[in-house]
Amino acid sequence: METVLLYLLGIVVIVIGLAVSIALHEIGHLVPAKKFGVKVGQYMIGFGPTVFSRRRGETEYGVKALPLGGYISMSGMYPPAREGQRGRTASTGFFQTLVQDARTASADTIDQGDEHRTFYRLPVYKRIIIMLGGPTMNLLIAIVLFTILLCGFGTAQSSTTVGLVNQCVLPAGSTETECPADATAAPAFAAGMENGDRIVSIDGVAMTDGDQVTSAFRAAPDQTLSVVVERDGSEQTLEVTPALSARQVIDSAGVPVVGDDGAPVTQEVGFVGIGFATVTVQQPVTAVLPTVGTNIGHVANVIVHLPQRMVAVAQAAFGGGERDANGPVSVVGVGRMAGEVVSLDTVPFIDRAAFLVSLLASLNVALFVFNLVPLMPLDGGHVAGALIEAIRRGFAKLFRRPDPGPVDTAKVIPLTFAVVIVLGGMGLLLAYADIVNPISLIR
Repeated sequence: METVLLYLLGIVVIVIGLAVSIALHEIGHLVPAKKFGVKVGQYMIGFGPTVFSRRRGETEYGVKALPLGGYISMSGMYPPAREGQRGRTASTGFFQTLVQDARTASADTIDQGDEHRTFYRLPVYKRIIIMLGGPTMNLLIAIVLFTILLCGFGTAQSSTTVGLVNQCVLPAGSTETECPADATAAPAFAAGMENGDRIVSIDGVAMTDGDQVTSAFRAAPDQTLSVVVERDGSEQTLEVTPALSARQVIDSAGVPVVGDDGAPVTQEVGFVGIGFATVTVQQPVTAVLPTVGTNIGHVANVIVHLPQRMVAVAQAAFGGGERDANGPVSVVGVGRMAGEVVSLDTVPFIDRAAFLVSLLASLNVALFVFNLVPLMPLDGGHVAGALIEAIRRGFAKLFRRPDPGPVDTAKVIPLTFAVVIVLGGMGLLLAYADIVNPISLIR
């Protein structure tokens, strides 16, 4: 029962954290909109039927039944049709009807005497500020959460303390769990290294972390190194000769490098057969922004390659293949991950709390990047429309032509409709995959 409650607790924490992130995202739009005088009729968290609402001044604040996002309703989101431009009737086409309906709905939000308080009448830079306010809020949330994670909780990294000493060298891919009688002793074991030894220096160079130790051994295949270790409070010197090993080259993006003939590219490195104990180390504030940048790059890469990644998700969902641990997930998958980790009684509470903070931070990075995609109805689509308008007006002024007026963003409503359908389909596919073939963090 306790495990079930902890599982549910993890899901609840993520749901509340996501709801707060969405609410703050919409506040990022709301505050500048009101500051610039735009009339805001609604501020809503969720979609569908209204569960609760309260009107304060001219704005209705509330929560809707489906917690899949949020929105603010600004007066005059779409400009009216140009004078003399007649819209087609509904019988001429479904998509044209969507355009007309969007214009009509936008016009209905403009009260008599408030024409000057419409979104489309704002200068371009003010519209961009309003639309970027939401993603910027998610970015700020991510920075705060990553600061808490890195500087407060800290991150796990390899120490210089040996946690595992392999007794022998086994071929790559071997499934053996014990050393055969004719196996070659691993270099560290042969040199007398033991679990719990702390590596102090290698050939006179002080060691500060496990990665530095690994690099030193890899750089010296078949070379005898003088390794000073601390054992039971005293230092001892061991002579370790790393064995020659061929390792496949991995590029900076984590992709294996292959040659022109398609064969893997390998390099000769040293191998001693040890593993390191990990320690949690608090990071400096300067580590926060690079970490956020790395996460932004990862999310952007996922979005750029989303079509093929969705093909892989579909194959895993309907064909039973293994899910990519670094692939896209739905809110269902995120909730399952949170519940899975929080319910692990073998993991210290502080580590489970850190994981939830990390998950929420990554979610906000995803919201930041995703909303910048220049497609309607995303924030990036509105920004793109404003930038196109600025370019058009700039050229008109340069060549002394009449002001072309605001960009008729209502014309892209059919594209918006298609984008919504595609995103909805992707969301349903991901949710289904996260139910029938979820990504598990426990192996």
